[in-house]
Amino acid sequence: MDSREAVDLLSRITGQKLSQRDLTPQIVFLASLVTVLVGVMFIDGTVAESEKQRLLVTLYRFSMPESDVRRLTHLIIKGVKENQLYKKSDDLLTLTAPLTESQRLLLIGFGYEMSGADGEIDSREKKYLEILAKHLGINLQHLAVLESAFTHQNNVDSVALEEVRFLLDPARFHEMDTIFVKLARDMLATIPALAETQANQQRIVISYDGLKKFQEHRQQLNNLCEQIFQIIQDCQEGGFLPHSLIKEAKEVWEKNQSQRFRLAVVGEFSQGKSTLLNALLGETIQPAREIPCSGTITVLKYGKQKRLVCLYKNGREEEIPFEEYQQKASISEDAAIDCLSDELAQSEIEELIFEHPDLELCSNGVEIVDSPGLNEHPERTAITQKLLANTDAVIFLTNASRPLTQGERNLLHDLKVHLNGGKETEPADNLFVICNFMDLIRTEKGKEQIKQRVTKFVQGDHPIVSGVNRVHFISAQAALDEILAGKEDEYLQGFRKFTSSIEEFLIFERGALKNQRSTNDINKLIQKNLDYLNQAQNTLEGKIKISEDEKQKIIEQIGEASGRDIKIRLLAEKFKEEVLVQALKSWKKWHQSLNGRMIAKSKLWSSEHSPVWSRDKLIRDYTNQFMRNLSEEIDNWGNEILKNVILREYVKLLDTRIAYQLDAIQADFKNLDIAVKTNFSNQLKLSINDINDDFMGFGGIGGGIGIGGALATALVIFTGVGFIAIIVTSVVAAIASSFGLGMLDIDGIHNKIKTKVLELGFQKVDESIDKVADKISEIINTVFDSKVESASRVINEAISLYENLLEQQEKVYQETLEEREADEIWIFQKYQELEEIQNTIKSIILN
Repeated sequence: MDSREAVDLLSRITGQKLSQRDLTPQIVFLASLVTVLVGVMFIDGTVAESEKQRLLVTLYRFSMPESDVRRLTHLIIKGVKENQLYKKSDDLLTLTAPLTESQRLLLIGFGYEMSGADGEIDSREKKYLEILAKHLGINLQHLAVLESAFTHQNNVDSVALEEVRFLLDPARFHEMDTIFVKLARDMLATIPALAETQANQQRIVISYDGLKKFQEHRQQLNNLCEQIFQIIQDCQEGGFLPHSLIKEAKEVWEKNQSQRFRLAVVGEFSQGKSTLLNALLGETIQPAREIPCSGTITVLKYGKQKRLVCLYKNGREEEIPFEEYQQKASISEDAAIDCLSDELAQSEIEELIFEHPDLELCSNGVEIVDSPGLNEHPERTAITQKLLANTDAVIFLTNASRPLTQGERNLLHDLKVHLNGGKETEPADNLFVICNFMDLIRTEKGKEQIKQRVTKFVQGDHPIVSGVNRVHFISAQAALDEILAGKEDEYLQGFRKFTSSIEEFLIFERGALKNQRSTNDINKLIQKNLDYLNQAQNTLEGKIKISEDEKQKIIEQIGEASGRDIKIRLLAEKFKEEVLVQALKSWKKWHQSLNGRMIAKSKLWSSEHSPVWSRDKLIRDYTNQFMRNLSEEIDNWGNEILKNVILREYVKLLDTRIAYQLDAIQADFKNLDIAVKTNFSNQLKLSINDINDDFMGFGGIGGGIGIGGALATALVIFTGVGFIAIIVTSVVAAIASSFGLGMLDIDGIHNKIKTKVLELGFQKVDESIDKVADKISEIINTVFDSKVESASRVINEAISLYENLLEQQEKVYQETLEEREADEIWIFQKYQELEEIQNTIKSIILN
C-alpha cells in the first residue's frame, strides 16, 4: 500500500493538509474505528439517538475533553459521514493497511460491542461486520468469539477462543498508547475465559544449588570473622594488642556479614519487570498488570519472618501490614494512564523493603531491587544512581513486540556508563539484556528477526555488554504460569537458562571477586595480629626492652604524630577554601554560556510522539532530552574542569604532603625497630599500602559516576519534586491557544514546544542555581575529607602501636615470673588459634 494514498485519504476526511509524519498508528486506528462504528450505525438505514450516544461514548474513551484528539475525532466523524467511507471497502483497506492483526481484531471487536450493546446483534449489522472482517483478513471463527462476548453465548470453539485471547493480549498494544492497552484489557475481559486445566503436580521450584553452596562458604567465613574478633577482643583486654585492631576487626566482620549479591531489574514501564521477579521468586509477590504499576524502588530480601518496611523521603520509617504491600508498591491506574509523572513525583515513599523467609533466590544471599519504569520518571537520574549503588548485576528488560526503542537504547547507554564508572566506550560485563514476551511472537521467522535485532545492537560493533550468556529471549509470564502449574515447556526451559546464567555470573565472576577480597582482608587482619602477638611474646621474654630515655622518646613521637595529623587537617581546610573560590568562579562563567549551548542542542531533539495524539508525551520527551543535555553539560564541567583542572592540582599537592607526613612517622618507627628490635615499620607499611588507592583518587563521590555525575544528579533534584510534570503542565497551558487543531504546521508546533521547554527549563534551573554552590562545596569537602580520614586512620594506628608498646612494658615490669609464664602460654594458644583459622580459610578457598 502506498502510504501517500493513506495520507491523502486522511487529509480528505479531516479537511487538514497532513503529511506522512501525521500518520501515527493511533490516528490510523481512530479513523478506522470511526469508519467501522459509523458503518454499524448507518447500515440499517436509520440512526437512533441512542446509537449516536453509543458512538460518542466509545470514541471518547480515546481522548480527554477539550483535547486535540477530541476535536480531531469530531472532524473524522464528519468526514467519514460526508464521504460515506464506510461504504467504500477500498478506502477502508487503504486506511487499515498499517494495522496489525491484533489491532484489526480489536477494531472489529468495538464494532460488535456497539452493535450488541442491548444484548442482541442486528442481522444487517452482523452481515456488515462479517464483510468488513473478510476484507480485513480476519478469521470468521474469531468473529464468533467476539459475537459471543456481547450476546452472552458460551458455546465457542476452544481453539478460536485461545487464538482471540492470544491476539488481544494487552502486551501487544504497548507500542500504541497506554489507553489502547487498557481498552484491549477491557475487551479481553468480556470474552469467555479459557477452561482451566488442573495442575498435574505441585508448583515447580527453581533451585539455586550453586548459590546455596556459595552462601554456605560465605557463612563459614563469617563464623571465622566472629572467632577472630573474639580472639582480638580477648587479646586487647589482656593488653597484648593495640586498641585500634578492635575497630578494624569489627569492620572486617561486619563487611563480610553484610555481603549480599544485589540484583537490579531495570526497564521502561510495562516490560514485565514485576512478572519477571515473580518468576525468579517462584511466587506472585510483586504487583503486575498490563499498564504501568511499579511506583517506587522495592528491595526484596531474606528475613526470618515476612515483613514490610516503608522508608519515606523525610527519613521516617515504619513497618506496615503485608496486605498494604501491593498498594504501596504500585501507582494508581488513572495515574498510569493520564499523569504518570505527577504521582511518581509526589510520592512520599523513598523505598520499600520486603523481607520473606521462603523466597528461594533471596534465601541464598541475593537481594533483588525492583525499579519503577524509568522512561517517564521525573527523577530518573537520581533513581538510576540509587539503583546501581553496590549492584552486582543489572537485568534490563525490553518487549519483543517493540524491542529496543530509541528511549530504551538511551537508557541502556546510561546504564552501561553508570556501571563502568563513567566510561563511555567500554561495554559493561554485569549487564544482562532480556527480551520479554517472546510468546507473543507467532512465527519462527519473527522470533529470529527479533533475536538478530537485539543481539546486533547489544553485542554488535559498539557493544553495550560483554561476557557470555548476557542476552536472553524469554516469556516471564509463560514461565511463571508453568512454575505455578507444575509444568515444563520451552518457555520455562528458556527461563532456566537465564537463571543459570545469572547464578553462574554471581558465583564465578562477582562471587569469586568478593570472596578474594574477604579472604585478603581476613588474612591481613590475622597476619597483623600474629605479628603483634609475636611482639608481645618477645616483650614477655625480655627480648624487647625500652629504657627510660626511649620511653620518653616514644611519648614525644606520639605528640609529633598527633601534630602531623593536625597539620594535614589544617592544610586540607586551606585547600578547600582555595578550590571553592576557583570552582565558583569557573561555574559562573560556565553558566553564562549555558543557554546558547542548550539551544543549539535542542535542534537535535526528536520524538516518535505526535503533537496531536500524545502531546503530553511529546513534551515529556523534549523535557527529558532537556534534562539529559543539561546533565551532560554539568557532567562535562564537573569532570573536565572541577575534577581534572581545579581539584587535581590541589589533590596531588595534598597527597604529596600526606605522604611526607606518613613517611616521617614510618621513619620514626624504623629507628624504634633498630633500637628495641620491633617490626613496627613493616606493620605500618601494610596500613599505608591499604589506603594508597584512596590517596591518588577521588573516592566517595557519586557511587562510581564521577564528580560531574554527582553534581548533575544534585541539580536535577534541586529543580524540585515534579519538575517534569510542572513543565508539561506549563507548556500545555502556554501553547493551547496557539495550536488550533495542532495539525496545520507540525514543524512549527514542534519548534514552539521546544522553545517553551527551554524557556521554562532555564527558569527552573536559574531558580535552583544558588544551591549548586552548596553542592560544589559538599563535593570538595568529600574529596578532601576522605583523604584526611584515611591518613588520620594510619596516624591513629601508629599512636595506638606506641601506646600498646608502653603498656606492655609496664605490664612486664609489674608482673611476677609466674604471671609472665602464664601470659606466654595464653599468647601461644591464641597464636595457634589464629593459625588454625588461616588453614581453615585455605581449605574453604580450595573447595
